[in-house]
Amino acid sequence: MKNVFFYLAVVCLSFSAMAQIQTPAPSPTQKMDQKVGLTDVTIEYSRPSMKGRTIFGDLVPYDKMWRTGANKNTMVTFGDDVMIGGKEVKAGEYAVFTKPGAVNWEVYFYNDTNNWGTPEKWDDSKVVASVTAKTSAMPMSVETFTISLDDVKTDGANLGLMWDKTYVSVPFTTMTDKMVSKSIESVMNGPAANDYYSAAVYYLENGKDINKAKTWIDQAVSMNDGAYWYKRQQSLIYAKAGDTKGAIKAAKKSMEQAQTAGNMDYVALNKKSLKEWGAM
Repeated sequence: MKNVFFYLAVVCLSFSAMAQIQTPAPSPTQKMDQKVGLTDVTIEYSRPSMKGRTIFGDLVPYDKMWRTGANKNTMVTFGDDVMIGGKEVKAGEYAVFTKPGAVNWEVYFYNDTNNWGTPEKWDDSKVVASVTAKTSAMPMSVETFTISLDDVKTDGANLGLMWDKTYVSVPFTTMTDKMVSKSIESVMNGPAANDYYSAAVYYLENGKDINKAKTWIDQAVSMNDGAYWYKRQQSLIYAKAGDTKGAIKAAKKSMEQAQTAGNMDYVALNKKSLKEWGAM
């Protein structure tokens, strides 16, 4: 009989160990990855909700350091060096702390990431960059604290912080042009047709030396004469360089080759350009 009771006790204990109740986290975590230019940016943070509470100036006091979220402090990782607040921030992982105010926020990027919440003892020497960011009032209320990457361009973006009706934006700049220029210079020692093509298109789209772009696109076309998309970009580069006659010639050739290949999108693009240049 004792053995039976012992067996039942073991079964009950095993069942209770296996039947643990799972409930949602009150401040769920989020991880976001974004490519900004050529730089990988990752943000990890916990997201508290308003739940009927007054947020800034109450739950989150003004002029006091905040972990910028809930639970473990918010983390941002830059895959390459960036510029924040006029300072160069090396590639790596940083904690983001803020000191909210009614009009402005102080935003700090801190190189000690081993904190749960704000540091027990603040160390100014660990601040790699700081920014004073003006608050903006939103027309609607955001229930759950949200971090976003806004206004993403080839050379930077804005780190957006929003909760309740408050939005704060912290701009940062990537080293895209420096990275691309270095890549172009190194590849040009022995470039293939597509390298010339990529370099030329980058110069066209970013307002750099159009004569260099023209030289590179001509080289690309000479190495791959059948690429109608090369000739499409060649026509645009010629037009920007002021050579309308050369642009029309390249566009007509691109349209002819695209027609043969059955790519009607490129046919339409070239027709539109030819019309703009007075050739149709």
